[in-house]
Amino acid sequence: MPRVTVVGSLNMDLVVPVPRHPRPGETVLGGDLRRVPGGKGANQAVAAARLGAAVRMVGRVGRDAFGHALIENLKREGVDASGIKALAGASTGVALISVDEGGENAIVVSPGANARLGPEDLNPRDLEDAAVLLLQLEVPLETVAAAARLGRQAGARVVLNAAPARPLPDALLANLDVLVVNAYEAATLLETKPPEGPKNALAAARALAQKVPEVVVTLGERGLVYAGTEGEGHLPAFSVRPVDTTAAGDAFTGALAAGLAEGMGLKRALRLGAAAGALAATRPGAQPSLPQREEAEALLEGHAPD
Repeated sequence: MPRVTVVGSLNMDLVVPVPRHPRPGETVLGGDLRRVPGGKGANQAVAAARLGAAVRMVGRVGRDAFGHALIENLKREGVDASGIKALAGASTGVALISVDEGGENAIVVSPGANARLGPEDLNPRDLEDAAVLLLQLEVPLETVAAAARLGRQAGARVVLNAAPARPLPDALLANLDVLVVNAYEAATLLETKPPEGPKNALAAARALAQKVPEVVVTLGERGLVYAGTEGEGHLPAFSVRPVDTTAAGDAFTGALAAGLAEGMGLKRALRLGAAAGALAATRPGAQPSLPQREEAEALLEGHAPD
């Protein structure tokens, strides 16, 4: 079975539904608190596993109840958690998430043990059988850069979801095969204003494709654009009614990684990712919202290819 190795973050999401997000200095009464396994790395690991990939997760948690719960949850999902260590003296990462009535979220992350995953913690054996190495930016940048180098040396296809937004060194970009960003993240890398609409986003993707072979810019309800060596174009979004968009991007990226690990072409893998992201937005929570392969395939079968 094709393997996806994920080097990234694990968080416990503390989620509160709100009628609207508060303005600065304002208190808004919300609904009942929910504790939901999350973290971009762990979310994408679960997404890839549910889409059919064999997945190994590399990361750090605290030696606490949240950390234990996150590891056990990954094991239940069939993810190899042998690359995750629980650290004494560190708290497990936590995300504070408010979700409004339209399904839009606002997130504050306390990295905790995620910030202690260093380059020296990376074991090349975790990458030697990976078809795809999947990275994000919720662990230290130097660790992401080191992982990308190791992934390239191991022959894996290196995919970076460059979130949260931050500038990236050219040395890291040079070790990537696929870069996934939203409009704001693309603007951060290009030092421009966020592109509005598919046409401007495609121009941004082309600019980024000067440094990375394949670039994907996601646009939410407007779909996504892609540019690079496998062609370029715009894929519209699937029409769904959003409930909670918290992990929609992670569902997309994890499914994309699973598709690429199977040997799919980029456009087919992007469609699989788009279906997974759309389904995730229709359900509350992070990992609980991530769809199974048969659900994504059913959505795809209801839509003719572009």
